[in-house]
Amino acid sequence: MKKALITGITGQDGSYLTELLLAKGYEVHGIIRRSSTINTTRIDHLYYNNPQYRDSKFFMYYGDVVDTSSLHRILEKTEPDEIYNLAAQSHVKISFEIPDYTAQVDALGTLRFLDAIRETGLGKQTKFYQASTSELYGKAVESPQSEKTPFYPRSPYAVSKLFAYWSVVNYREAYNIFACNGILFNHESPRRGENFVTRKITKTAAEIVLGMKEKLILGNLNANRDWGYAPEYCEGMWQILQHEQPEDFILATGETHTVREFCEEAFDCLGIGIEWHGKNENERGVIKSIDKNKIVELGDSLNNSNHNKNDHKAFKSGSDNNGAFINKEFLLQRISDLNEGTEIINVGAEYFRPAEVDYLIGDYSKASKELGWQPKVKFNELVRIMVGADLQMQFGKNLIPHNGAKVESPNS
Repeated sequence: MKKALITGITGQDGSYLTELLLAKGYEVHGIIRRSSTINTTRIDHLYYNNPQYRDSKFFMYYGDVVDTSSLHRILEKTEPDEIYNLAAQSHVKISFEIPDYTAQVDALGTLRFLDAIRETGLGKQTKFYQASTSELYGKAVESPQSEKTPFYPRSPYAVSKLFAYWSVVNYREAYNIFACNGILFNHESPRRGENFVTRKITKTAAEIVLGMKEKLILGNLNANRDWGYAPEYCEGMWQILQHEQPEDFILATGETHTVREFCEEAFDCLGIGIEWHGKNENERGVIKSIDKNKIVELGDSLNNSNHNKNDHKAFKSGSDNNGAFINKEFLLQRISDLNEGTEIINVGAEYFRPAEVDYLIGDYSKASKELGWQPKVKFNELVRIMVGADLQMQFGKNLIPHNGAKVESPNS
């Protein structure tokens, strides 16, 4: 049985990757940071609803990539075949406010991990995956961006990830460690953190339709991003480590859309057409049209489907454990309270970055040719998945009480 060690296991990618590896028969070990609040919600369904994993295939340990001693202890205890380093301070805007911490985690954390592999003598048996980022390209000098495109980072986050990228290359060449960079372009899902723009849009759109919020406030509406579906990218991570030789790969869709387009698509799923007025920081989105049939169709689709059922395991459901039941009468009543011409999207200067990244689009042809990896979920389907999940989550707002998954001591 192969053993995998995952940092960032409680995040979006960590939870999907854990599901994938357990399904493939792996023994999975995760590193989580000690927190004053329970933060294992995204993986609780694996721990509590699957006794075949608990205490036999799925283990977690307290540790941190900023704490070298914990990395050594956990590596010596687990002796993993594969390591997926997903831990990061991953919010670009926040990295401008906490640049030192971002560098400690994202840059030096990766270096500590690589050196711990070397010092524990695991370099010959352990493969290492580093979660790199399209933000490396920043002020891109060419489009689309490939593995050969020069880097031009535009934030402390991207600069830190650039250090990590070259650390992986250096340890691969200097110590023959099977270490790879996965340069992943933006990838989203219902498990995306609520402070990231895509999830902020889909969650707030659902709240506006349900009368829970009045406005969505965003930053740069003109930013272009290559958005894909996170579970597919986690499959790609695994495929990268199954390659015969350690190499770096881009995972992307090859399509780019603006934040404005994401807003339009999200509200359209809920039957609301948007038109824009003003420019730059004075731009605002107002309701152009309301199509009640669309939101009823979405509600029917959600009620009749178990699609993405695991994305709702942590939420109390209305009719089953796969997601809350959508009450169509209530939904129609709420959307009837909205009026054409109502302003529901504003631009806030506080959400702009000191240095913006305007246009990212990835060339994933190397991954397609050498790994056989292909993105399948298209942009409009991705947005619909996220909007539907957030609509269900608002209907099933009460969380199931949970005590958090068991975390072991590396010394036990």
